[in-house]
Amino acid sequence: MRSNTVSFRDGAVEKPVRPLDRRRILLGVTGGIASYKSAWLARILTQAGAEVDVVLTRSAQEFVGAVTFEALTGRRVHTAILEPGQALEHIKLARAAELVVIAPATADFLSRAAAGRADDLLAAILLATTAPVLFVPAMNDRMWAHPQTRANVVHLRELGYRVLEPDVGELAVGEGSGPGRMPEPETVFAHIGRLLEPATGLTGKRVLVSAGPTREALDPVRFISNRSSGRMGIAIAAAAWRRGANVTLVHGPLTVRPPTGALLVGVESAQDMLREIAERLPEADVLIMAAAPADFRPAEVAGSKLKKASAPSAVPLAATPDILVETTGARKVGSIIVGFALETDEPIANARGKLARKGLDLVVLNDARESGAGFETETNRVTLLARDGTMSELPLMTKDQVADAILDRVGGLLGGH
Repeated sequence: MRSNTVSFRDGAVEKPVRPLDRRRILLGVTGGIASYKSAWLARILTQAGAEVDVVLTRSAQEFVGAVTFEALTGRRVHTAILEPGQALEHIKLARAAELVVIAPATADFLSRAAAGRADDLLAAILLATTAPVLFVPAMNDRMWAHPQTRANVVHLRELGYRVLEPDVGELAVGEGSGPGRMPEPETVFAHIGRLLEPATGLTGKRVLVSAGPTREALDPVRFISNRSSGRMGIAIAAAAWRRGANVTLVHGPLTVRPPTGALLVGVESAQDMLREIAERLPEADVLIMAAAPADFRPAEVAGSKLKKASAPSAVPLAATPDILVETTGARKVGSIIVGFALETDEPIANARGKLARKGLDLVVLNDARESGAGFETETNRVTLLARDGTMSELPLMTKDQVADAILDRVGGLLGGH
């Protein structure tokens, strides 16, 4: 599901190649109120370049019509196991699919799939396919908690199927909130990417990523911080998880949505971030410090809000801890350490100095003055400098593409080349 192959013109980023281009995905929709979300999932899969074959069960058609999915995918929708001229449709669809996604998967369908039934088109496809299968359950919280449903899920996983845990949230009108809500289509899309991604050097590795700014308190309501959104670190964490890594994201206050799949550890100050990184670093195969912790903090924190009338004329500052330096001794032998350098003057020289001074394997250099790069943008233009002296200048890319480029290099370092 890589999206880092892209053409460039006049130094500007063009629309990336669609990450699921021509991948065959079978989307099975069963009869639940959450089936409206499946229409959006079909849309984003199609926009990503996938060829989406939709199979609707009879009960699904009571909630959403075939014409909706045909309009969104541009492909014929399948509804019946026995139609004139389509006697082997379940076999053809099963063989063509690279991935089968059942979303939503009702309690009834989970039960039928666990029992190996083949009493409709979708159930028959499951018995005929050798492709990976992803179930996305959605139902009332009491149905999800029922011992028979739980036993069905255990058995499906024993058969090799992937079954997502439902979200906790509002259910049907009058049913309140609880576990049973279908995950959002974007979350399902992320899991699809992980399932379709080929094995890489990051598969099964423990990857520790930092993202976002820190806040250094001046008084109970004010703080020192910077403009970092956390977007670059989030893109790296998402891409590493998609590649099969076990990802932990230690993040300051974020202004963008956190990634699917990563263990999220929120912090406030640079000292907090140091503590969390140091605790997890001994087990990490890779550390990517994409965060922008504040370099300074107020030397003293006022116990109450500073009033304008009595504000000090100056605020003494103290340095915050250098996380990469202070955690050097906690690094796992053979681990790969990546740092970021946001520079304004002599960027290459300063980045090389950071590479050596902090014992890095790779440093990702940004020029803070360049348009479209650095903080608060969806794009970035970076130069990768490695310990062996090699340097790669990348063109302007989306941050998702930059994340893939960084992880391609990290994967090579893990593999020893």
